[in-house]
Amino acid sequence: MDVAAISDKVLASERITPSEALFLHDHADLATLALLADEVRQRKHPEGIVTYIIDRNLNPTNICVTDCTFCSFYAKPQDKEKGYVLSRDDIYSRVEETLALGGVQILLQNGHHPTMGVEWFEELFRDLMARYPQLHLHAMSPPEIHHLSKVSKCTTLEVLQRLQCAGMASMPGGGAEILTEGVREKIAPRKATTEDWLRIMEEAHSLGMKTTATMMFGHLESGADRVEHLDRLRQVQDRTGGFTAYIGWTFQPGGNPLGDRLVTEGWHKATHAQYFRMTALSRIFLDNFDNIQASFVTQGADAAALALRMGCNDFGSAMLEENVVSAAGCFELVGIDKIEQQIRDAGFEPRRRTQAYELV
Repeated sequence: MDVAAISDKVLASERITPSEALFLHDHADLATLALLADEVRQRKHPEGIVTYIIDRNLNPTNICVTDCTFCSFYAKPQDKEKGYVLSRDDIYSRVEETLALGGVQILLQNGHHPTMGVEWFEELFRDLMARYPQLHLHAMSPPEIHHLSKVSKCTTLEVLQRLQCAGMASMPGGGAEILTEGVREKIAPRKATTEDWLRIMEEAHSLGMKTTATMMFGHLESGADRVEHLDRLRQVQDRTGGFTAYIGWTFQPGGNPLGDRLVTEGWHKATHAQYFRMTALSRIFLDNFDNIQASFVTQGADAAALALRMGCNDFGSAMLEENVVSAAGCFELVGIDKIEQQIRDAGFEPRRRTQAYELV
């Protein structure tokens, strides 16, 4: 096995194996990975357009019982000072502001609240869709669906069906972290397992619901763990075709137990170069994914613009609000004008999109 031979397969539009992907991960230089990823992107998107969306990351509650070691956002149920549940009026005002500024969707995710079951969210979603029928609800995540099934004592498929009937249109890929149990047991032992996450995604796809897929890397995982994660995603996509996009981002160590521990042990936060390498590899390996999204939320707008030449064809969201990674001290509010200029500077035409990647 050598980099040149694997590169020839990629350039010939042949699928590479997980072992070949791991070899590229460990041995290919960044220039080679970037060239291959840009070739794949060009093949899939020859029109020279890079898309973005305007939305808001709305979190009705941050109260959570999972105690994930990497999370800086959540509050324990007994934490009356930090914990919150937004009022309906507060939620409505944030949605109205989003729509007034050209937003087309709400990305709605929450902590795992110990008593808020599927009924609470059914009512919220019905209210939102009755008030704002033009709104796209990109809501919940597989671990949240898993948690609601336990609180409301029903199956995860039933939770998905009920929320879909109430207005949930698509599902984000949050909570994936790293889809290998050896890593999940160390960073999120009380959260849904790898098999839970993948099964719930397939259930959503079986209902005709489109979803995204994610990876949070740069902490305790190995290169083999990263490739296994991508391989599990690719296998699901082969079966269902239900993923619209993949988004990878790096672990943010600020204000959480995992970050505190790793920094004490001499660990260093993932660099832009490491992000670029993993992004390019993802574009090369995930040959059945149409879209790869840059993470300017964690990398900054300049690095995200460079990622457009590392396989990404989407700049992500011009978020009007973000609470999760910003709790770890990493969030850059970027105006629409700057997003579009960054895209043009990278040699592409900027276009707004919907969650389904339809151009606005």
